[in-house]
Amino acid sequence: MIFVTVGTHEQPFDRLLKKIDGLIESGDITESVFIQTGYSDYVPKFAKSKQFLSNIEMEKNIDEARIVITHGGPASFLSVLSKGKIPIVVPRLLKFNEHVNNHQVVFAEKVVNKGYPIKLVTNIDDILSFIEEYKENDMERQYNSHNEKFVADFSHIIVNMVR
Repeated sequence: MIFVTVGTHEQPFDRLLKKIDGLIESGDITESVFIQTGYSDYVPKFAKSKQFLSNIEMEKNIDEARIVITHGGPASFLSVLSKGKIPIVVPRLLKFNEHVNNHQVVFAEKVVNKGYPIKLVTNIDDILSFIEEYKENDMERQYNSHNEKFVADFSHIIVNMVR
């Protein structure tokens, strides 16, 4: 199963939902997909979906998913990492009115540059190759937890961003 989450930010993230739904419709994605849609206007036609999930439902979906695709909110992709899985991260972008600025891109790039295993999608048209690569390489089994180092580095990044 592929689990997609867009978080709880009040601006829609229709671009991601439409892309995933289109890949299902075209047959490029054949496994089941569940999408947490948040405040998006688009309602998926080819995937199961729910607007919001409880914490228990989120944890269950992350645990059961083979692949988790998430927006660039740190809490979302860090929760995937904490479960020993590598998230595919699609940051919300200002130019599509998905957020108030591009901080999700900036933050995700900093995390990648620090060597943490997230798969950052900078062009939505490339998402299928990320999904196919994930299938071929079984990346989640390559992940080794370094939670303590991550928390220390993450804290340092936040302190430097606030300065």
